[in-house]
Amino acid sequence: MVLEHHLSERNACRLVELSRDSYRHPPVASALNASLEESIRQTALERRRFGYRRIHDMLRSQFPDVNHKRIYRLYRQANLTVKKHHKAKRAPQGRVPLQVAKSINEILSMDFVSDSLDVPPDLSSS
Repeated sequence: MVLEHHLSERNACRLVELSRDSYRHPPVASALNASLEESIRQTALERRRFGYRRIHDMLRSQFPDVNHKRIYRLYRQANLTVKKHHKAKRAPQGRVPLQVAKSINEILSMDFVSDSLDVPPDLSSS
């Protein structure tokens, strides 16, 4: 915009909402990032079930000053992911209707919540 539309650097940066410092100093890829990204790719290809956290643990000895956030950023930039295993679907079982009691105390059930909350009456006071 500066050269094409003959705008000042200040006005051009204000129009595209870019800081002037970012305009003057574009990002430069470091050699450390390139070697780290290559190591991440190799490890991910060898160990398909490893996510970025386990890859970070493996690479910690080679790159001691690199934290997990940087590993995660490079891992995502390389479009690496671990495939999720889905739970196997079982055949649905038919529901069994509750049995109807034909006599007293034929079917017993217990309510654990009320049993744990109920306080027995004090029998010694009577």
